[in-house]
Amino acid sequence: MDDISLLHEAGQALDILFTFERLGFLFLGVIIGLIVGVIPGLGGLVGLSLLLPFTFDMNAYTALAFLMGLQAVTVTSDTIPAVMFGVPGTVGSAATILDGYPMSRKGEAGRAYGAAFTASVIGGLWGALLLGVSIPILRPVMLHIGSPELLSFCIFGLSLASVLSGGSLLKGLAGACIGILISTAGDDPQTGTLRWTFDSLYLWDGLPVVPLALGLFAIPELADLAIQQKSIKNENDSTDITDSQLVGVRDVFNNMWLVCRCATIGAGLGAVPGIGASVVDWIAYGHAARTEKGADISFGKGDVRGVIASESSNNAKEGGALVPTIAFGVPGSASMALILGAFLIHGLVPGPDMVTKNLDVTYTMVWSVAVANILGAGICFTFANQLAKLALIRPGILVPIVLAVVFVGAFQGSRQWGDIWALLGFGLLGFIMKRLRWPRPPLVLGFVLGGLVERYMFISVERYGAQWTYDITEFPIVVIMFIITLYGIASPYLSQARKKRKDIANGITTSQVATFSYNKRGLDLDFLFGAGIALMFIVELSIASTWEFGARLIPQVMGYLALIILAFFLFAKLFYQAGAKMVTTKDTNGNDIVREEAESDVHFDIVVDFGDLDKSIITRRAFAYFGWCGFFFVAAATVGLMVAMFLFLVGYMRVWGKATWATTLLISCSLWAFCYGLFHHILIIPWPQSVVGDMFPVLRTINWANLF
Repeated sequence: MDDISLLHEAGQALDILFTFERLGFLFLGVIIGLIVGVIPGLGGLVGLSLLLPFTFDMNAYTALAFLMGLQAVTVTSDTIPAVMFGVPGTVGSAATILDGYPMSRKGEAGRAYGAAFTASVIGGLWGALLLGVSIPILRPVMLHIGSPELLSFCIFGLSLASVLSGGSLLKGLAGACIGILISTAGDDPQTGTLRWTFDSLYLWDGLPVVPLALGLFAIPELADLAIQQKSIKNENDSTDITDSQLVGVRDVFNNMWLVCRCATIGAGLGAVPGIGASVVDWIAYGHAARTEKGADISFGKGDVRGVIASESSNNAKEGGALVPTIAFGVPGSASMALILGAFLIHGLVPGPDMVTKNLDVTYTMVWSVAVANILGAGICFTFANQLAKLALIRPGILVPIVLAVVFVGAFQGSRQWGDIWALLGFGLLGFIMKRLRWPRPPLVLGFVLGGLVERYMFISVERYGAQWTYDITEFPIVVIMFIITLYGIASPYLSQARKKRKDIANGITTSQVATFSYNKRGLDLDFLFGAGIALMFIVELSIASTWEFGARLIPQVMGYLALIILAFFLFAKLFYQAGAKMVTTKDTNGNDIVREEAESDVHFDIVVDFGDLDKSIITRRAFAYFGWCGFFFVAAATVGLMVAMFLFLVGYMRVWGKATWATTLLISCSLWAFCYGLFHHILIIPWPQSVVGDMFPVLRTINWANLF
């Protein structure tokens, strides 16, 4: 098909979309998508599930505009809780937290919003553009991508764990191994072996990513807010963030090359089936941390470029995910599987017909993604000032509100009690890791890529043996990706070597003497945590050794690798002491000037300073916070999740938050009514069993008693 025909079809699709009816449904989809994105745990999959039944009587153009309007903007509004509270609205905004939340705590929420929304709309438009021009030419390319190539993409993604580890390389790599090991839980698809299920049906299908992501990030950040007992923003700070939003907009245009690179990464990885939203933002963030000047010092501490990298990639991935969905009928993500369902409902067959006979439908989707991104970003810009006022709410009221929504949102993982257990377990793990400065991003990266790595590795080894790792004639993409991966891992050391040669040429020398001797102070909580993780991997290897080859392949590889990494870490804690870093320069007379230079503290994770708070106060408040979390869980198991939510809100705000009865009841009743209407009547959630519900099953015949 020639360029003139393509342009004609694109113009015709624009005319089709720009009718009152279709634009109205597109706008409605955008509004619903923004709401769904703000609520932790929901995301586009839940929203599409909700809207799909309403599209049966629509024509194909209107239905797809409606659905794409929602899907395109959930990763725009999920920035709001990520920046304001450090809570990912969806898993696609987890990387945004690393710099967005510190910016909010520094009073730069407006700048973060301006950068995020602008990067989102540009990334979304870039993804739509790439979708529009790539569909006719990518089909033959996609047909040549098999398991070895997909595995090489995943290995490249895993290599970014070294970047996301910051200055704690060994800790970060160990965390990535933990994440991959956790991803192997469940029924092994190759052999049927049950791995790490602990006799629980909940784990048979593996652990959902929603409670893991919310547990690792939301629970610890809310804990810090509860411990500090200070609002995110000071009361005397202005909540008018219009001007600072414009600063964020300028930041995006000043970093347009970064936006284009990360948007291309998002669109490219989005087109690879199975990778999805859980990992795209981390890979883009890792790319920015590796390539941007000064990123090793400023990323993770409130650098706007970290927000730009994450947000431009996760919006662009929607356009990329449509490529395999349209061209091959292979959904690029779980949400795209529902879009594929909409195709079948309206008699559309994915494949060659979508780029020939039904090209107008395809380009209608492209325009829908583009217009939805513009509308979504515009709405978020408009209401950003109102959103900024949330930062003035004191923690005694804010923490229980967000926690209650997080608990109910986490239940969307698989709608079982195990989701709440997982939320609390990973919340405690995330809190400990944060206190001991073990970076959490590599663990998430390992988890979301672990299942893909195992699947593609097993297929590649079984079908090609070791040939796929080195045969450049048969597997050129694999070899090229391995070379890029090795270069990426070595690039920080190559940069240091180049800098050192440059310094020597300028008369600057650096020396650092390390000593090897027993360090008693190394026996701290950090050491004990590392030793506990090592013990866990020893037990894991012992159990995995009894399994069939397919089931034990990845657990054993990760187990041995983790033990090697942790052995180096534990040895360094006890016997290695880095000396002072001395820098020698020359003055104007040629005399040596020696000065001590502090080690750079690179930590790509959120760091919170408790100031002058005494350790006993921090400990007491932390126990109180997790005690309230435990109360929510016990109450939910006793009287039901929704009733427990109301009791938790009233108890926390009144007893711990010291709020008045009027404020407590107004907020509790309003939030409870909203969640009950949304989750119970609209989403029709099958609530978990409770003691009261089991004791009085007759109550379930009464509509209001379904709360139990």
